[in-house]
Amino acid sequence: MDATHRVVLITGASRGIGRATAVMLGERGAAVGVNYVRDLAAAEQTAAEVERAGGRAVLLQGDVADEQAVLAMFDGLEAAFGRIDALVNNAGIVAPSLPLAQMDATRLKRMFDVNVFGAYLCAREAARRMSLDRGGNGGAIVNVSSAASRLGSPNEYVDYAGSKAAVDTMTIGLAKELGPRGIRVNAVRPGLIETDIHASGGQPQRAAVLGAQTPLGRPGTAEEVAQAIVWLLGSAASYVQGALLDVSGGR
Repeated sequence: MDATHRVVLITGASRGIGRATAVMLGERGAAVGVNYVRDLAAAEQTAAEVERAGGRAVLLQGDVADEQAVLAMFDGLEAAFGRIDALVNNAGIVAPSLPLAQMDATRLKRMFDVNVFGAYLCAREAARRMSLDRGGNGGAIVNVSSAASRLGSPNEYVDYAGSKAAVDTMTIGLAKELGPRGIRVNAVRPGLIETDIHASGGQPQRAAVLGAQTPLGRPGTAEEVAQAIVWLLGSAASYVQGALLDVSGGR
């Protein structure tokens, strides 16, 4: 991990892609803010793995859809490590597969509250604290989108797909807005990745079944997505700005 990106906040870091990224950053000596909402035990496991890997970790509880919780999360990171160098905007939810006509308003509101409003709030706070013109040291933001943003997810998750399309647009716009202020902004778009988010959507075998139909013939792993995120955070990607990097096995 580069010296300029040593303090990283990862939202939704208690499982899946967030955890894999946290551990990979720990292996590079980073200090990691491990955000979680409810599962303290899982977050503690992530933090322990980061520290075993050689990094440092602080637990930061908070719902990204709650502005005060987001402010407290960023404050907590800076209190623990003195600064912020990068944000991995990863927290997101999915819901059981349904066509749009069967989705209720509660589901739709929560989907967009977390996946869109929450992502924007976190990106805003990172911009406020890292921008050179606001006294920051610059940095990097990697938004975790989804291949669903370009596939649409018909009859399954058109709400989720739409929320991730908003993340793509935010990435493109913020890359142009924040590049002159010393912040690189990019996104990864995972495809069928073996994480437990599929179980929360009512299809625990979805990645395995559909992954076999990709050009690479298998689902991806959280670690493979984490590799892309860590690369985008580092100096090897120093001229990469506004990119939407598919990690989807060709799907």
